[in-house]
Amino acid sequence: MLKKKSAKNSGAQSLLVELLTEELPPKSLQRLAERFRDALAAGLEGVSLLPQPFVAKPQCFATPRRLAVFIQGVLEKASDQSGKTSGPLVSSGAEAAKGFAKKLGVPFEFLEKIPTSDGEKWLASYTRAGAVLDNVLAQKVEEALKVLPVQKLMRWGNSEAQFARPVHGLVMMYGKRIIPGKIWGLENRNYTLGHRFLSSGKIQIPAADQYEAVLEKKGSVIVSLYKRKELIRAELEKKADGTKNVWDDELLDEVAALVEYPVVYSGSFSPEFLGLPQECLILSMKRHQRYFPIMDASGRLMPSFLMVSNMRTANPANIIRGNERVLRARLADAKFFYDQDRKMRLEARVPRLANVVYHNKLGSQLERVERIQLLAGKVARLIDANPLLAERAAWLSKADLLTDMVGEFPELQGLMGSYYAKDDHEDNSVVRALADQYKLRFEEDSGVTPESLVSACLYLAGRIEALVGFFGIGETPTGEKDPFGLRRAALGVISTFELIGAARRFVDKEIPDVRDFLAYAASLFPTGVLKPTVVGQAHDFILERYWNYLAAGFPKDKDAVEAVISQRPNLAEVNARVQAVRTFRTLPEAESLASANKRIRNILKKSDAAPGRLDEALLKEPTEKALYESVKKIEPQIESNMLRRDYTGALKVLAGIRVIVDKFFDDVLVNTEDLPLRANRLALLHRLNTLMNRVADISKLVVEK
Repeated sequence: MLKKKSAKNSGAQSLLVELLTEELPPKSLQRLAERFRDALAAGLEGVSLLPQPFVAKPQCFATPRRLAVFIQGVLEKASDQSGKTSGPLVSSGAEAAKGFAKKLGVPFEFLEKIPTSDGEKWLASYTRAGAVLDNVLAQKVEEALKVLPVQKLMRWGNSEAQFARPVHGLVMMYGKRIIPGKIWGLENRNYTLGHRFLSSGKIQIPAADQYEAVLEKKGSVIVSLYKRKELIRAELEKKADGTKNVWDDELLDEVAALVEYPVVYSGSFSPEFLGLPQECLILSMKRHQRYFPIMDASGRLMPSFLMVSNMRTANPANIIRGNERVLRARLADAKFFYDQDRKMRLEARVPRLANVVYHNKLGSQLERVERIQLLAGKVARLIDANPLLAERAAWLSKADLLTDMVGEFPELQGLMGSYYAKDDHEDNSVVRALADQYKLRFEEDSGVTPESLVSACLYLAGRIEALVGFFGIGETPTGEKDPFGLRRAALGVISTFELIGAARRFVDKEIPDVRDFLAYAASLFPTGVLKPTVVGQAHDFILERYWNYLAAGFPKDKDAVEAVISQRPNLAEVNARVQAVRTFRTLPEAESLASANKRIRNILKKSDAAPGRLDEALLKEPTEKALYESVKKIEPQIESNMLRRDYTGALKVLAGIRVIVDKFFDDVLVNTEDLPLRANRLALLHRLNTLMNRVADISKLVVEK
């Protein structure tokens, strides 16, 4: 048992640790800073130098050239701890006792003897000195740096030290004094460097808690990444001045990590470039130049942009002109690519896909296109889409891979194909399908239309072909790795079936099952390429993704999701069935019927005989006769609801027989000694079980009383 003793000179002050580095990777800057803060705070807390609760939450600062942590309420020395611990048996001899005493730093003559159930043992009373900040800080900083999420480490100079970027300066201050110690051979100091261009010389830090204010005032550096982001956000909104900038939080995070003293300037480009696809202009500005494009109130791109600079100056004309000149060169390249691409029809590029490898085990892109085309046609015929247009869209779907524009901007794949198809006067349904094929989810705000059905055919065919192909050659997702985007593909398949299932035009029509499409896709690959189990594997994977997706959306109804998914229904019906089960569980009959269903399942599971045919003549008890009549009555009602996909209605009909089901189990012995009678009652329960689980396996529901 340990007890704390008060320590002399244990007053708490603020601690600052700063590493001055070369330019850190902007996309991981915030993550590095937060992990550094958390790891250092945990290290100090582990040696009792950071008592709980915190005086204030530890802060992290980050700029392109520094990582810093600021913690208030850090102790200079932790409290001493005293305690007692038992050691070896006295009968073990003096040498064992002396070793025990030495280990604890206690003189041998201070040991005591105590009786225990195992015999007499040695007992030591000891006091452990609390950790001293001066002695442990350098070690804790190094330990924190070692756990930072750095993908690639660098070495610099003659040092063996490794970090994301070379480190050239170290500050470790406690209140107003410097903490002794070295990190990676760097001497600690009480000064840092300011902005690379807006300040000069060393910036003295009088005290740890003045770090942020001093750097901003004397060094022209806003060390808080959060403050820089908010400053940029406010400046962007102010400069937009009634127009609408193309907002992008990821881009905002990146530019805030690239500057130390941000200022927003306005620039422009020639209106002649507005003839390019809008997406190309936006991508060029955002990805290559990290600019914020501007749109008018109607959503049309304007020939102007906003940029975030690291240089605040009274006359920014040269900065603006330089950025405009660079952007003009970028856009001129894009215009050249666009004009060159349009000199060749999209369909003329398709045969050349034979020279583009899709996967070394799955053939070329042309072979893939041929599979997608056949599959899109089959999908179209089964969902009443135009098969000729679906096949045409599939045939053109990968042609833009061979265009200069997609070579320069891979993110525009599909979208550029739609622009070129429009220039080639392809049908509007084909144009739209090409643009929609790479969406994360297939969604349609205006409902299902003939045009959107063609899009759905291509969207679904591409994802099913990928799932079957990659599962068939064993390239399945593992852990966080999913190099071929199969999880996204599965969600895309699910979203398409959800849309089809919710469409009014399919209310009275049979919707094809995804297993049919998976099986057909598998038949399109050369014999022997795919595993024979691929259809089942791919289908299981899709259902698993659907379970995860719905469970995340309905965290309190995971049992309802499991009740539906375990039945492996048509994907188009899953969402509606889950909603119906969620409604059903609120009914007063739900608990009793779920319990009865579990009981029926257990009885049938324990029965060795296969379910036989029910014989009305063997129904003897009034209650079993009443149950049989109730089952006969509601069977057509439930079947009618199922055909109309009114799953809520089907479950409400089922709720109506709750009383007679309860009475049956109260009055009737199923496993009677009369074997023909037992078999007949098992047949009745089998029929009831089938009826109760038409929508979902309600035995899986956890219904609270």
